[in-house]
Amino acid sequence: MEDTAGSNPQSLGFTEKLKSWLSWSWTYVCFIWFGMVLIMIYVLWSPLKLQETLTSASVFLNTLTPKFYVALTGTSSLISGLILIFEWWYFRKYGTSFIEQVSVSHLRPLLGGVESSSTTGLFASVNGEAEPRPSVSECKVWRNPLNLFRGAEYNRYTWVTGKEPLTYYDMNLSAQDHQTFFTGDTPQLRPEDAVMQKAWRERNPQARIRAAYQAIEMNQECAAAYVLLAEEEATTITEAERLFKKALTIAGKDINLLVYIKRRLAMCARKLGRIKEAVKMMRDLMKEFPLLGMLNIHENLLEALLELQAYADVQAVLAKYDDISLPKSATICYTSALLKARAVSDKFSPEAASRRGLSTAEMNAVEAIHRAVEFNPHVPKYLLEMKSLILPPEHILKRGDSEAVAYAFFHLQHWKRAEGALNLLHCTWEGTFRIIPYPLEKGHLFYPYPGCTETADRELLPSFHEVSVYPKKELPFFILFTAGLCSFTAMLAMLTHQFPELMGVFAKAFFSTLFAPLGFFADKMESFMPSSFWHQLTRI
Repeated sequence: MEDTAGSNPQSLGFTEKLKSWLSWSWTYVCFIWFGMVLIMIYVLWSPLKLQETLTSASVFLNTLTPKFYVALTGTSSLISGLILIFEWWYFRKYGTSFIEQVSVSHLRPLLGGVESSSTTGLFASVNGEAEPRPSVSECKVWRNPLNLFRGAEYNRYTWVTGKEPLTYYDMNLSAQDHQTFFTGDTPQLRPEDAVMQKAWRERNPQARIRAAYQAIEMNQECAAAYVLLAEEEATTITEAERLFKKALTIAGKDINLLVYIKRRLAMCARKLGRIKEAVKMMRDLMKEFPLLGMLNIHENLLEALLELQAYADVQAVLAKYDDISLPKSATICYTSALLKARAVSDKFSPEAASRRGLSTAEMNAVEAIHRAVEFNPHVPKYLLEMKSLILPPEHILKRGDSEAVAYAFFHLQHWKRAEGALNLLHCTWEGTFRIIPYPLEKGHLFYPYPGCTETADRELLPSFHEVSVYPKKELPFFILFTAGLCSFTAMLAMLTHQFPELMGVFAKAFFSTLFAPLGFFADKMESFMPSSFWHQLTRI
């Protein structure tokens, strides 16, 4: 057994060496093969009567009418045009070239290509330490702290527009959250809990509501059932608040239920205009459960404080949570930028700043904007209303378009309220991209921008929304190639149809020039090699 185990690494090492050698020698093998083909053609030129074959082929081609060439080039243009349309559609939908994807997936392994490791590369973090670059699987999706109510808000949007604001992927994540949050710590499921677990998994909203009523029939004190009804059946915020209060009275000592219900009650108070009451409830919740920072209740608090225009309190919250050791969010970064911009934006003028330079306060505001834009570059277009807003999803991807939609949906009004803040943002936000010319490779204040955000955002955001992509992708080579091929062959078809004789002369001149190097190579080979050598070689 030991000998067998010891021999495996050696065999694996030999295989890897052989594979790397083949990969290294592939380019040279191609050149050698091409040279051997040329030599073989020259050697077999006389025995196979290739000269006579080419002569008969040229006679045949000369007998073809211009209509044949028009049909040939026209068909080539049509086929390349169809390929171009398909490639463009595939790129718009999936963000990559179909031909390139197939080539990389199937041809690269055959040519000895090796996948570049995304988990072993190192890059500098904010504090200067080297940490591994996050892989695609580490693009974590977070629960949206300010997610709307399905019955009172999302469903009303569907009734008015006929569009579904939530994707199935997003709702499935919510179902998993609810199952884990409300029944994950229960040692033994009660019958009503089993019904509720099934209810969260139901795709049909009416089936979920019926299951909630079934759980209430089994146990009048099933708080999770009232939570579901408040979220999905209540058509107004007032009705949802009533059901949440009912759930709160019967929640008992279940911490997860208590935290969830109290947070949603605070959000109901915020939506109904009782802002101070909402702020008090959020502060009490954070004080009562200080270890639940992962729920990001402070983001709800920041939004409510901004509505009260209590900027000193906002700064105090930021001082606690905008720490280098804590995970950032668009809310943290852009709220910090808003406070610094607000201090100078009312008197800011681009012309005056270009003449006299930026003051210290203006420089701090610009740097805060650059920091926020580096963290999430999708937000400014929504704040500046260069891109239309939609209802935010129930889950977001940090630094992605989904987070930008969620932030701008709730905070655009706060930026508009600060006089000149949007003007300062408009004048300075694009300067961020000069600081980070290669955002996927190296960041300035944060990690390099993750390359997986587009895929995750397409799953989280509805299909009618045009997902914002950063950095902007260039058109793949094969789209440009097929566009050029389609245009070129269409032009040839048109010219051949209009000027058949002139195009015939042009074609003969083109092919004569194309094959001139081969004739020159053959003459040099004849003068270099003795005639007896070629005679013996042809006899073989």
